[in-house]
Amino acid sequence: MTSPTTTSPATAERLAAIDVGSNSIRLVVAEYHHDTGLSIIDEVKEQPRLAAGVASSGALDPVASEHAVQALRRMVEVCQRRDVKRVRAVATSAVREAANGDAFLERVRTELGLELEIIDGQTEALLSYRSVAHHFPLTNDRTIIADIGGGSLELVGAVDGLIELSRSLPLGAVRLTEMYLNGASRPFRQIKELRREIRKQLRRGLEERDWTAANLIGSGGTFTNLARMAAARRGKSAADPVHGVTVATGEVEHLLERLTSMKPDERAQVPGLNPNRADIILAGLAVVAELLDMIDGRRVAISAFGLREGLLLEMAGATAPPASEDPLRLAREFAHRCGADLMHAEQVRFLALILFDYLAEPLGADHGESAILEAAAVLHEVGQLVSYREHHKHSFQLILHAERLNLPARDRLMVAHVSRYHRKRGPTKKHREFASLNPAEQGVVRRMSALLRVADGLDRGGSAAVGSLAVDIQPDQLTITIRPKQPGADLELERWTAERKGDVLGKLLGRPVRVVQG
Repeated sequence: MTSPTTTSPATAERLAAIDVGSNSIRLVVAEYHHDTGLSIIDEVKEQPRLAAGVASSGALDPVASEHAVQALRRMVEVCQRRDVKRVRAVATSAVREAANGDAFLERVRTELGLELEIIDGQTEALLSYRSVAHHFPLTNDRTIIADIGGGSLELVGAVDGLIELSRSLPLGAVRLTEMYLNGASRPFRQIKELRREIRKQLRRGLEERDWTAANLIGSGGTFTNLARMAAARRGKSAADPVHGVTVATGEVEHLLERLTSMKPDERAQVPGLNPNRADIILAGLAVVAELLDMIDGRRVAISAFGLREGLLLEMAGATAPPASEDPLRLAREFAHRCGADLMHAEQVRFLALILFDYLAEPLGADHGESAILEAAAVLHEVGQLVSYREHHKHSFQLILHAERLNLPARDRLMVAHVSRYHRKRGPTKKHREFASLNPAEQGVVRRMSALLRVADGLDRGGSAAVGSLAVDIQPDQLTITIRPKQPGADLELERWTAERKGDVLGKLLGRPVRVVQG
């Protein structure tokens, strides 16, 4: 089996992208590796809210402009300290629409030496699309990508991975708040009026094609805050990564109604909601709710990445394949960044899947569990980034909190647990996290960790010496026969380790596991 090649981090160019948005200004510093994608080095976010007053006055507010310049000054300093070789900074709708936008650009250029580029709505939408396409499979069916900023809503519609729609609509959260929601403590009537206006705008923006039942993917602060609030309502931690989380339409409507019933100071205390966004979240959620209603959507998937990553990918000249071509690409990227041995991970994956093919039926596993096993095989040793001695426990925590794995919440949890039990003691209800799983989930973890433990033992030397294996199940014993990749190679270390780690598998099957070299 050929293992993935890697590029040394020392040879990668360090890049930075700055997004001067209508609500926030964000900096991302990263390195791009051809084989493993983007590695984030640093991130900075500030909220000068440049869009404040633009809709009514037509100009950038002097106080907001001053805050923005100082924020950019700090970001330029971060780029210098991080030894960034290339910076690209772009400004979106607030600066684009303001009468004094050019003056703001000139001040940034003169005082900071930073070339700030105003991009149009279509470019903004396509950069967001590029980022989303890097993380989500877009090659099947119809998909709408929505990015809600402070001043505008950017929409891209794709059919079978090909873009058929690109729109920029004046439906940003700051803009709509100033126009429709200022003043009322509990603005139920204003929300109704706002939703009617959003509906009109969306009808005009989406009228060229029927997008009914399209998949919806959202990026930007409104969507990430929505995911965190939904997680808190479900009893999960609002601090968990939100990338790949889905929120049902009913949850969106419930949250919008609940937040509308609150006073502003009460809203700021809602778990999962950034207090700095409490005044504009109603407008943002109204856009999400109407967009879901317009396409008759059942849920929205959240992307934690947007325009900035699209900029970085464009700067790097990256031609990343759609995520569906390699569903483990992001897992491999993460394992690489954690310093894991990718050759060992790929060998364990290879052997684990062979074991799955032999034993799925006797174990009572369904076909979908193989994806859990594969991901766990790739990620099981990422915890060595922290320490070797307890790396299985550290793998569990790193997988749970990694930003870029693109795993649904339940799958991420299963993968983390399976990785946790690849060594030392197997699954036990004495462990609080395992005991909190429901019986079906516990069954998945037991079955897949049993296979992962044996596969990991079969590459104990890390040399990918086992070339093939066969499994024979008898009433009194399960025998795994292993054959070397190179004729005559001694597999005693792999044989002994795998047999010792067959304890969980033997218990599940009700017979001992024996490993022999054939």
